[in-house]
Amino acid sequence: MPSDTAAAENLRTVLYDTHLALGARMVPFGGWDMPVQYEGVIAEVEAVRQAAGIFDVSHMGRLHIGGPNAPGLLDILLTGSASELRIGRARYCFICNEQGGVIDDTIFYRLSEDEFLLIPNAGNRPAVALWFDRQLAHHYDGRGVQITDRTMATGLIAVQGPSAAGIVDELCEDFSPGARLARNPGRSPQPSLLRPYTWGRGHIDGRRVFIGRTGYTGEDGFELAVGASDAAGIWQRLADAGATPCGLGARDVLRLEAGLPLHGHELADDITPIQAGLDRFVRRDGGFNGADVLDHQRVYGAPRQLVGLTMPGRSAPRAGYDVLADGVVVGSVSSGSYSPTLERCIAMAFVDAEHSAPGLTLQVDIRGRTADVETVEPPFYRRPR
Repeated sequence: MPSDTAAAENLRTVLYDTHLALGARMVPFGGWDMPVQYEGVIAEVEAVRQAAGIFDVSHMGRLHIGGPNAPGLLDILLTGSASELRIGRARYCFICNEQGGVIDDTIFYRLSEDEFLLIPNAGNRPAVALWFDRQLAHHYDGRGVQITDRTMATGLIAVQGPSAAGIVDELCEDFSPGARLARNPGRSPQPSLLRPYTWGRGHIDGRRVFIGRTGYTGEDGFELAVGASDAAGIWQRLADAGATPCGLGARDVLRLEAGLPLHGHELADDITPIQAGLDRFVRRDGGFNGADVLDHQRVYGAPRQLVGLTMPGRSAPRAGYDVLADGVVVGSVSSGSYSPTLERCIAMAFVDAEHSAPGLTLQVDIRGRTADVETVEPPFYRRPR
């Protein structure tokens, strides 16, 4: 998971000193120095599945996109419709190139008629900003859209787990939803009443907070965008309320258990959403970059498809390991880990289409030793309702 970027070249989030004070083990990731773990990956995974964890995700980008042409530009650049998204809501989708490959996957929020907040991945933020500038120049002659990078001026904290809603409700004051709340007569507005993929605003200890009902763990939770100078205080309040600090190691295991993709592994410039089994996040009316290629794959299929793999034990398949059928290489692992929640090894892999059905027995070459794996349809874990 850590990148090869030299530590001296990495950026630091507004919570860097907080992580050092907590004794976190820091690693380079996506051009940033980030905490990979505090107490330990397994303990942190269990905290999120059973109670609540907090993650510093300030390395993710925050791009504010506004202006009269903003909805039209985003409709060209995103596989999810911006012009049809209601104010107060958010959507997960892809930024595709002309070949249908994924430049990045993202969540974007509609703040007003012509204002949006887009969250690109850390390592992809410069490429996404450049791609947007080029597309704006091409389609609108550079006019009618202002793109402002607010990444360094803000912090982003994820609060995830079955206890997350109670913690955020306890701390949040003056909450105002961006869209109509779920019905709950007799209760004043609270973050816990937000539907998934909606947002609101409030205060924690007088500090302004943007609250999205989103996450990357397979659990209920929120992502809180805050001013850079407020991040450390809000982190501490969340921890004091019972949320466990968690690092990127736990976050990667949690997202894999939930069958969620990671750009550079399940998604890439040469991997389409159709190959990754994520067609449901691609609108059917076209009009966006790569739409024709995705339509063709939707009808005729792609030569390789993403599948889940499971096997007993703790020696997990890792990214790049070969997947075999009867001794012949038929694919490659994209992500793999031991799952503390399921107490077995899990992985995702791209395999030839004829070997992608659930319930098949394939093999993985693990450092020269072949081990049987069963194909399954992700996710591996679904949170209890």
